[in-house]
Amino acid sequence: MPAVHDSLKPREEVLLPGQAEVDAFCEALRVERNASEHTIRAYAIDLTDYLSWAQRAHVKPLEVSHKQLRRYLGELDRAQYSRTTINRRLSALRGFFRWLNVTGQAASDPASVLQGAKQTKGLPHVIRPKDMVKLLSVYGPKDIQGKPREQSLSDMRNQALLEFLYACGARVSEASNLKLRDVDFSSAQVKVFGKGSKERIIPLHAMALSSMRRYVISARPYLLKEKQSDYFFVSSRGNQVTTDVIRKMFKEALRAAGLDETLSPHALRHTFATDLLDGGADLRSVQEMLGHASLSTTQIYTHLSPARLKEVHAQAHPRG
Repeated sequence: MPAVHDSLKPREEVLLPGQAEVDAFCEALRVERNASEHTIRAYAIDLTDYLSWAQRAHVKPLEVSHKQLRRYLGELDRAQYSRTTINRRLSALRGFFRWLNVTGQAASDPASVLQGAKQTKGLPHVIRPKDMVKLLSVYGPKDIQGKPREQSLSDMRNQALLEFLYACGARVSEASNLKLRDVDFSSAQVKVFGKGSKERIIPLHAMALSSMRRYVISARPYLLKEKQSDYFFVSSRGNQVTTDVIRKMFKEALRAAGLDETLSPHALRHTFATDLLDGGADLRSVQEMLGHASLSTTQIYTHLSPARLKEVHAQAHPRG
């Protein structure tokens, strides 16, 4: 048998020191905390970057000191990474070393003593009402001038997706994981499972219900192609619509509507909250519908609603 040249032999993948532990940590996020694929992928990328630095710096990644971690963060700062990115990397390290400590794979938790870089909090991006009309007309049964247009199967699904995200302020991961049984058309409400599988029930308005019902009756059965699926939103191959597909669809809709393509689907969630407050909803109700654990997280939307603040001020201030 002829000898195989070394260059033709399959090469074994060489793992970075600590890669097995990072992979196990990411799996723990998936199984124990029910983290979304987007979150797990972000943790994996950030922690792999740390492992690469540790190898270059000749540092043992699982036996690192807080001074060495500070040096890593300092190098990110000198490389002109944004404060948001640096703080995200630190957050990933904190979660990783906390898990290593709890599982007995590390004797100390060096990341716990580090402070993140101070950063100014920007206000959430919202979509103006006239721009929302443009966005929702991209895949709709009528164009921006109100003329009827023929919808494809994917158009009906995308329209239902956009209407759903805007109607209840859902996260992209919540839309991807939405099950058919969780949409109650008769009661005009939807059951959403958020972070940590926390359940909340949100009302749906008539326009969203109409788009979602049209999709379920006229598009979903044909997209499934005789497959069976529990998921409400399915792809052209009959599979669960992923978060990446939703984000790509949203970018294409922004482009078609002539809107700012840097916006993310999360802008629909911000717009939902702001519109509710403008319409007179109280903060506690908005907090419940968004699934925020803390009211302080919801309060950021009061800064986006000057009309609402003026109304409250006029009603509450002695001078009116």
